[in-house]
Amino acid sequence: MKTRYKFLNKGLKSAHGNEKWVIGKWKKFEGKLEMCEAGFHCSKEPYDAFSYVQGEICAEVEVRGKHLSKGNKEVWSEMRIIKAYEWTKKDSLKLAIYCAELCLPNYEKLYGDKAPRLAIEAAKKVLFKDTAKNRSAAWLARSAAESAAESAWSAAWSARSAAESAAWLAARAAWSARAAWSTAIKKIKKYFKEICKELKDL
Repeated sequence: MKTRYKFLNKGLKSAHGNEKWVIGKWKKFEGKLEMCEAGFHCSKEPYDAFSYVQGEICAEVEVRGKHLSKGNKEVWSEMRIIKAYEWTKKDSLKLAIYCAELCLPNYEKLYGDKAPRLAIEAAKKVLFKDTAKNRSAAWLARSAAESAAESAWSAAWSARSAAESAAWLAARAAWSARAAWSTAIKKIKKYFKEICKELKDL
């Protein structure tokens, strides 16, 4: 058997379909496996699993039987969850801040714009002390970062939160080169694993 990762929604529910999981119980798919359509999906790395489903639960799974692989995604005929951890908005915020800071020097070199840096600092304040005042400051900083980005791109990069917005605005500029992208992804995957080690068991 092999160990893999997948992200689930609250209640151990699959993000796609009606699958409800029970820790330790095997599930078997009887039909024809089809990538992104039929079977039980997962990835070797937790970061890759998160790139497909941004769920509230990080699950470590075991797989066996028939399978298909494509890039960083796999689909298996049999799977069970062996461990499950709570992934919170705070964990997403940590990740977003790390990504943004990783790319910030290149972004500022290209555009000479400090708005993303201010948004990152505001997001850090929310991470360490989540107050209404700090949230308001983070949203204002996000707006400033988006306005600055509009002058460099045809449209602002949308995001679900102030921190994510700052992260991806900076990342879009910094990761334009393939080599920079590859190096950044390796660092992010490593950091993602560090976050996972601190997650709370369900």
